[in-house]
Amino acid sequence: MSLLEVKDLNSYYGDSHILFDVSLHVDKNEVVALLGRNGAGKSTTFKSLMGVVTPRTGSVKLDGQELAGKKAHEIARVGMQLVHEERRIFGSLNVEENIVLAGLTAPNKWPLERIYEIFPRLKERRTSRGTDLSGGEQQMLAIARALVRDPKIILLDEPFEGLAPVIVQNLVRVCRELAKSGQTIVLIEQNIAATLALATRVYILNNGHIVHEGPAAELKKQPELLQRYLSV
Repeated sequence: MSLLEVKDLNSYYGDSHILFDVSLHVDKNEVVALLGRNGAGKSTTFKSLMGVVTPRTGSVKLDGQELAGKKAHEIARVGMQLVHEERRIFGSLNVEENIVLAGLTAPNKWPLERIYEIFPRLKERRTSRGTDLSGGEQQMLAIARALVRDPKIILLDEPFEGLAPVIVQNLVRVCRELAKSGQTIVLIEQNIAATLALATRVYILNNGHIVHEGPAAELKKQPELLQRYLSV
């Protein structure tokens, strides 16, 4: 059985039907990417998995436990963490306070030393306030806040957006190392090159429908698919 099993998910904003029978699965230790144009339904999928949006119908199972209809804090407690596109760190708190606060209610929180091994830059900046960090450092902190809770699966929404290429390369390396150590990751990302360098498998969403699923390596050989569903 897959770690995450999503079946026939239908989600709405008011009367607007956004997701149509979305089904996907993620195995333990996998890095899976969700691709698609702006407005395709990618962020709504993440919000539906995390309980920020309550699906009208469908099933979301993590490690065999049904999550559809549960509140976001309940889903977080079960082991799913969403790193929002806007990062949502506490600007008035320093780096270490942000991480400690995120881990307070976690049943199996990571020690700070483990976080700082992954992100040595955060150790250097541990007394700096969130508002004083660069975009790349804020993204590292947002991911660290999720990791400290020892999640079974992390959802990364646009983790590379607006970051310098060298920072993106660093984050791709970190995510690859996390996957090697057993962390399961699902990401939404517009940076196709970085995504295909990181993901093992890819889903493409178009107008709220899953239109493609397959290995990332295969997608590189199908430029017509990239052109049809991902080009602006």
